Amino acid sequence: MEFLTPPFMQRALIAAVLVGVIAPAVGVYLVQRRQALMGDGIGHIAMTGVGLGFLLSTSPVWMATAVAVAGAVTMELIRWYGRTRGDIALAMLFYGGMAGGVLLINLSDTGSNANLTSYLFGSLSTVAPEDITAIAILAAFVLLVTVGLRRQLFAVSQDEEFARVTGLPVRFLNLLVAVTAAVTVTVAMRVVGLLLVSALMVVPVAAAQQLARSFRLTFVLAVVTGVVVTLAGTITSYYQDVPPGATIVLMAIAVFVGMTLLAAPLARSRARRRETAGSRCTLEVPAGRPAPDDVRV
Repeated sequence: MEFLTPPFMQRALIAAVLVGVIAPAVGVYLVQRRQALMGDGIGHIAMTGVGLGFLLSTSPVWMATAVAVAGAVTMELIRWYGRTRGDIALAMLFYGGMAGGVLLINLSDTGSNANLTSYLFGSLSTVAPEDITAIAILAAFVLLVTVGLRRQLFAVSQDEEFARVTGLPVRFLNLLVAVTAAVTVTVAMRVVGLLLVSALMVVPVAAAQQLARSFRLTFVLAVVTGVVVTLAGTITSYYQDVPPGATIVLMAIAVFVGMTLLAAPLARSRARRRETAGSRCTLEVPAGRPAPDDVRV
């Protein structure tokens, strides 16, 4: 348990657990909405917030949160009013956010490309106590939304028109999903990095879908997978001196491959059980009646 001794590692593990919980919790709704790449767009525009934080000598986490939320809201507004296609809006977030972050951090007196790299790919040693406070507050908000409004968010993610007919505030809920995704991106950037956070939001959900047969089980299994891979990746990066973000994502992909390989035999086993149950129902004959001639007993 040597890895628990350094204070920076304690902070990194706390951040890893929080990120492992909330990233798949938001990702399950994005996958249902077919917006798996939304985290990438938000992650790129959050780079502008990081650069602005260094330029203004304020917290890069909080500044990135504000800029990412503004970008997510803008993207949703563009999608609602149809002024341009969603993929074009996403492309603008990609390129404009990245360019703005690089420019602003080089204009600041305290920032450098090395600082930007730690936010792009994650860094264990740079998780400060104030970062833990910000991450905990933001993670609590994400959990409150994703768990407390799970029924409403699931309904909107499955069928917006049906949700609108039932009286749900579809536009508000869509906006809330976008804001929650933006908050999740900024929470995860210290552990996974802005360029890889989308993978942690999507891959555990995709892995869970290989085995789960309901939304609730998918949600739980995705969160468990997220926590396991973030903890395992963080500990591995400490001992092997490898980038934590890349390690976590590769472990998540390995879990996805493993669950995919496991899903095929499980599906065949379920099919055989259903066939057996169907055969038994066919062979059942009410008491006191002779068995039909064409039924083999």
